[in-house]
Amino acid sequence: MKAEIIGNVQGFKQHDGILTIKTAEAEARVYIYSPTIIRINISKQHRETDESFAVIHQPLADFDFDESSAYIDIITSALKLRIHKSPLRFNFFTNTGKPLSADDERYGTIWQGERVITYRKIYEDEKFIGLGEKAGDLNRRGSSYTNWNTDAVDYTPKTDPLYKTFPFFIGLHSGLTYGLFFDNTHKSYFDFGASTDEQMSWFGADGGDMNYYFFGAQGVAQIIEDYTWLTGRMEMPPLWSLGYQQCRWSYMSADEVLNIAKTFRVKQIPADVIYCDIDYMDGFKIFTWNKKTFPKPKKMMDELKQMGFKLATIVDPGIKIEEGYTQYNEGVAKGYFATYPDGENYTGYVWPGRCHFPDFFREDVREWWGAAFTALTDPGVEGFWNDMNEPAVWNQNIPWMVKFGDKYLPEVRNAYGMEMARATYDGTRKILGNKRPFVLTRAAYAGTQRYSAIWTGDNNGTDEHLLFGQRLVNSLGITGMSFVGVDIGGFSGNPTPELMVRWNSLGTYTPMFRNHAIQGSKMREPWEWGEAYEQIIKKDIEQRYKMLPYIYSGFYQSAQTGMPLSRTLAIDYTNNEHIFDTRFQNQFMFGDALLVVPVISTELTADVYLPEGSWYRFGSDQIYEGGQIVNVPSPLTDLPVFVKAGGIIPMQGIVQNTNEAGDGVLYIHVWNGGEPNSFVYYEDDGTSYDYEQGGYYKRGISFDPARKMVSLSAVEGGFKSRFASIKFVLHGFEKVQLKDDVVENLTEEIAIEF
Repeated sequence: MKAEIIGNVQGFKQHDGILTIKTAEAEARVYIYSPTIIRINISKQHRETDESFAVIHQPLADFDFDESSAYIDIITSALKLRIHKSPLRFNFFTNTGKPLSADDERYGTIWQGERVITYRKIYEDEKFIGLGEKAGDLNRRGSSYTNWNTDAVDYTPKTDPLYKTFPFFIGLHSGLTYGLFFDNTHKSYFDFGASTDEQMSWFGADGGDMNYYFFGAQGVAQIIEDYTWLTGRMEMPPLWSLGYQQCRWSYMSADEVLNIAKTFRVKQIPADVIYCDIDYMDGFKIFTWNKKTFPKPKKMMDELKQMGFKLATIVDPGIKIEEGYTQYNEGVAKGYFATYPDGENYTGYVWPGRCHFPDFFREDVREWWGAAFTALTDPGVEGFWNDMNEPAVWNQNIPWMVKFGDKYLPEVRNAYGMEMARATYDGTRKILGNKRPFVLTRAAYAGTQRYSAIWTGDNNGTDEHLLFGQRLVNSLGITGMSFVGVDIGGFSGNPTPELMVRWNSLGTYTPMFRNHAIQGSKMREPWEWGEAYEQIIKKDIEQRYKMLPYIYSGFYQSAQTGMPLSRTLAIDYTNNEHIFDTRFQNQFMFGDALLVVPVISTELTADVYLPEGSWYRFGSDQIYEGGQIVNVPSPLTDLPVFVKAGGIIPMQGIVQNTNEAGDGVLYIHVWNGGEPNSFVYYEDDGTSYDYEQGGYYKRGISFDPARKMVSLSAVEGGFKSRFASIKFVLHGFEKVQLKDDVVENLTEEIAIEF
């Protein structure tokens, strides 16, 4: 198939904030969204409407440019875009002229049939991070990837593609940073020098436009902030969804669900959420209950509520073909399903058998789907688990001629799961009123953080997957997804007791802490591993609950700036070569203060790279100097976790669930260090949207070693703290006695000397 290379500029004009550039082969359009965000759209035939599932902001109304015989230059306060006229090429620089990213001089953007590809220069020291849920190492250089949302059964650390599409990466070279988001939902490709002898990188798609957003902020955190400004940020999750979650395919009856819940309470192992997988339904029909095994769902949920549990239930997109089934009858009557070109409803096989699939790309279908959740919310469900939404059908690909709205499958498959999550979120938020729903999805596209949490699908109970899962969590954080989890213990297979203990200890520091397992595997509840291991698991779950004030404040940071809770070290230590070493690439920051080191279950010591500065072992306060590799003990009872010197971590006493008041004390832990530090503490009621109207409690906590002082700012917001008093706990301070370590006035500015 002949390659058509974009040619020379024949003319250009600016109108309504768009610089339009024409060549014989195509038309390019340039938009400015901010001083650090520039969009390039190249198409042979532009659509009348400019659509995006991901982007929520509009470009600026106007901008200036300079023209010469060879170039068109657009300069903002942060970026310079030089557009070469012969041939048309787009090259980005800092506003001081340092090269960030450039089209390959020979090829630039080309077409082969409908496929469109852009070839880019690779710099000698360039690294690439991002793309979300992708196999391989932290540094993507030398690897290639395909985006085609897939039900990746029994995936491995080398499987590609997986369930989700996040076509956003960050390039690092010469001490500089840039980001690139390729907003195209067709099957797409990224190659970071893997197939070109590292002469160039390339990205493209099987159809649609060459449509990308270039981010020129300096610093990975700043690029993530810009990217999540463009595509949206998560809202505050319900507090209960941050507690421990117990799931299985399947708890087969209401009695089994209640017995699991009662066992948690008898054994005093904290937990907040229990799931019902597909077997709670009548014949796997969505929005139904099995009348034999779950005869009185409201009664079951009332009992769960009395024990402090929330219930989350699975929902799949496949609607069973069965006369008399409400969703089937309504969907057929109103034309709500995906169709073949002749209008016949598409049929595929999934759990219920022969099914039709809702067309979530239509607003009326999303509203219909969302309204149906009363079948779950009326009895009391508040968590909604969207699965099989790649969309998955048994052992087959959906034919590419199947239509969703006015588009065919290849154009929108990668966004189907996101639109299902959107329909679920919009519907349940409307039904629940001022109560926050918890939505979880397996398939996703860029921007899904606005609607849903995600998990990494059907992993395996091996040490290899423990490490790989953490890389996925860290990489997804780069793409705006902060509320992320894995199936603790692995979905399939049977982990050893040691692996289960180790993985659970890592779950303490995973944004979504969910234990889940496949049908037929060993039961995975904390008490299934013997008394000694049960006590270790219990201790680590208790640690999770003690840390909820810190974790909830971390999610507030995510909601405000897009900064993920679990952070690859490439965010804070971008130019440190050690963090890209495969021995240390799984290490991550959990919030501002904690460095967590995943360790496999068969190793009882670990080589750890500690970045510059001083670090305290979280479990013992032993201090280590950074800038070096250290070998540390890593018994099953103590995962290597380190606190950065100067770290501030608010904690609480142990509770059995997030509804419990506890002892009413907020414990503010501070670790000694030579540099000042600060932390934004945040709380609200954890359930409603009142925080959007000022119903929150926020204050800064500062550590000043020079003045020997810990101080708290005055309170912002109108929410009354759930804590009655504050107790300061100092670490690493020699022979220090606080003048007053307990404070009961929780609104005024406070300064404590040490």
